[in-house]
Amino acid sequence: MTNVIVFDLYGVIARTQSSEARERIAGLAGAPGEGFWEAYWACRPPYDAGQDSAAYWGAVGERLGTTFADIPALVAADLDSWSEVDTGMVDLVHELADQGHRLGLLSNIIEELVPVWESGHGDWLGRFAALTYSCRIGVAKPERRAYEICAERMGVAVGDVLFFDDNLANVVAAREAGMRAEVFESAEQVRRLAKTITLRT
Repeated sequence: MTNVIVFDLYGVIARTQSSEARERIAGLAGAPGEGFWEAYWACRPPYDAGQDSAAYWGAVGERLGTTFADIPALVAADLDSWSEVDTGMVDLVHELADQGHRLGLLSNIIEELVPVWESGHGDWLGRFAALTYSCRIGVAKPERRAYEICAERMGVAVGDVLFFDDNLANVVAAREAGMRAEVFESAEQVRRLAKTITLRT
C-alpha cells in the first residue's frame, strides 16, 4: 500500500475532555448529570458539520427544556476543553513525516476550534499534506462521504489510506468506505503498523 497515514484528531493527537473541564461546562450550563451530556452529544453532529455555536447551544437547551443564561461562557469553556495536545503523538507526527510518510488529518471539529489549533500548532499541523475538517466539508464521520473527501484531498484512492481513530464506529465506517482502518491504541501501535507500509517517493 502507499505511504499515506491519516489520523483523527481528538483521542489520537489531541486529548479528549478532562473530568474537570466537563464539570465546569455542566456547572455553567446549570444542568449537571447525564441528561446534559446526552443532549450535548446528541446535538453535536450538526455543530461538527458547520452549525454556528448559538444554534448548537440553543438546540441543547431545547432538548433539555431550558435556556442557558450565558452562551458565550459555555462556548469559551467548551473550546478550552478541546484544546490540549498529546505531546508524544506530536513527536510521532514529526517522526513519521521525517521518514517520508504522507500524513493527513480527518477530524470532526467545530469551526471555532480550527483557528485555535492552526494558530497554536502550526509547527506540526504543517507536516500534514491535507487537513480535512468536518465543519469545512459539511459532513462528519461516520458519514461515508467524509472519508471519500479526505482521500480525494490526499490525492489517493480510499484504499490507499491507513486511518487511525479512537472511535470504533468511525473505524468501522472507514473500513466500509474502503480504508485500512484501526482503532487507535498508542503511538507504538502506529509505529508498528507504519513499518508495514512501503514508502514511495
